[in-house]
Amino acid sequence: MTDVTVLELIEQMAARLEAAGLTAADGFGQGTQNAFDEAAWLVLWKLGLPLDDLDSVANRPVAPADQAQVAMLLEARISTRKPAAYLTNEAWLQGVPFYVDERVIIPRSLIAELLVHPEFVGSIDHWLSEDTHRVLDLCTGNGSLAVLAAMTYPDVTVDAADISPDALAVARINVDRHHLQDRITLIESDGLAACPGPYDLILCNPPYVNASSMAALPAEFRAEPALALAGGTDGMDFIRSLFLNIAAQMTENAVLVLEIGHERAHFERAFPHLEPLWLETSAGNEQVLLLTREQLA
Repeated sequence: MTDVTVLELIEQMAARLEAAGLTAADGFGQGTQNAFDEAAWLVLWKLGLPLDDLDSVANRPVAPADQAQVAMLLEARISTRKPAAYLTNEAWLQGVPFYVDERVIIPRSLIAELLVHPEFVGSIDHWLSEDTHRVLDLCTGNGSLAVLAAMTYPDVTVDAADISPDALAVARINVDRHHLQDRITLIESDGLAACPGPYDLILCNPPYVNASSMAALPAEFRAEPALALAGGTDGMDFIRSLFLNIAAQMTENAVLVLEIGHERAHFERAFPHLEPLWLETSAGNEQVLLLTREQLA
């Protein structure tokens, strides 16, 4: 085995992923979208190189021993079908690193874009004001949206709630990692049951995958906690329960930002009386919606 460059090694590993049958349709989507990006993430991570600056290290030689270590990591990715983030215990969302393991789904919420990029069409900033002080991140998982909200809005406090104590243990790692323990409170709660409220802004990326989609998930997604994904027959079970009493937990001018993935048709059938504002994201304008307290009352 001779030295190869970082870029050459990435290309070799991408070819191995493709040869193993991992495709954008069934193997990626939890941080990357194609074999090259997945290979780049794993190679750069294993070599201890910056994940966001391939150009600066592309021509760096990689010794045979390091190549062998990379190859072992890629073999684990292929043989176990574990998501890359579970192998590295790290995922990045909007340029911010987060600890992850099998206790939580891998953070990929489109709500993160709306927090970090207020220039987006349909930005939630239009709906906030100097009176926005209390934020709830419901179904917080690993705490990533709570952390990003606290970073984006330095004058707010954030409650981060989840039904899973395991998920909250991971969220604690991330809140402490980003030194936000004075501004983010973790709450074990079944929906809104233990959330004190009222809130000026509620962010929610709930379990919304419908039953037929759950049954067709690839192995990587089945490795994630089903509790955080499965939303019942039409994906709307959690949301139905949420809408029963959410208005009571919102201040007069509060808004709910809710992610529903590819379930817009099911949402509109379940709640035909609602006319949400659909927010523009990199995935289009059918996956994240905004509702006011007045609409939810």
